[in-house]
Amino acid sequence: MILITGATGTIGSDIVRQLAAEGVAVRAATRDPEQAGFPAGVEVVRVDYRDPATFGPAMAGVAAAFLVGIPGPDSTGTDAELVAAARKAGVRRVVKLSAVGTGDPRLGVPGSWHVPGEQAVRDSGLEWTILRPNTFASNTFSWIEPLSNGHPVPNLTGDGRQAVVDPRDVSAVAAAALRSNDHHGRIYTLTGPDLHTGRDQAAVLARVLDRPIAVTDIAEADARAFMVAAGLPPAFVEGSLIGQSFIRGGHNELVTDDIERVLGRPPRGYAAWAADHRAAFAPVVAGGALKPS
Repeated sequence: MILITGATGTIGSDIVRQLAAEGVAVRAATRDPEQAGFPAGVEVVRVDYRDPATFGPAMAGVAAAFLVGIPGPDSTGTDAELVAAARKAGVRRVVKLSAVGTGDPRLGVPGSWHVPGEQAVRDSGLEWTILRPNTFASNTFSWIEPLSNGHPVPNLTGDGRQAVVDPRDVSAVAAAALRSNDHHGRIYTLTGPDLHTGRDQAAVLARVLDRPIAVTDIAEADARAFMVAAGLPPAFVEGSLIGQSFIRGGHNELVTDDIERVLGRPPRGYAAWAADHRAAFAPVVAGGALKPS
């Protein structure tokens, strides 16, 4: 039995689908089991991060667990509590979802959010693997609304480049690590194959959708006001500003071969992700006339 915490999230839900399709016994953890939809045969269990008493029952009889904590300034203890519950229940292997740049002092406070969870995993005495994925390609789903209304998409990272990763590749690496001890003690930094600026991604998506996409560059000095006006919470805004500066400065211009080493194939690029998710952008293709930036 493999337990997937964060089973309704981007990565967790895809791991559940992949493992269930392969006939692996899967237990999906969610705060509200009655509202969750999972493939047939998947066992669903309640886990509420605000109630650590739910962790132990979810871990019972589990051989491996995928750990998704709650990164942020006020919620850094969940991973350690999950690890403690896993040890007590006799779980043999854990795979921790972290983030690119964890522990890098140039990322300041956001770079420290996953550090306690990573340390708890390394000190657990269990078989462990840590995944540090780069920015998800799926983040550009946030462009659907402005594009549908004929507005430009915002670029908050200037000319900074990064190798955005297809979440499906992250899920596939996680599934492999959950099923084998070949990845014990490894920290994988998961990236796509190509470096792109925000404008590069917009150009790729425009070709896939066969329609123009205008981009508005948000200056670093204006980024806070832009995000506040968008209704984003203050803690998220402050963390995002540091991350954006990190990317603007060229500090996230890395491409690794970790996905290929684990999966035996190259990672998917942003163009492949966009083509595979073209249907999700249907409102964009049918949207109004593009307004100038």
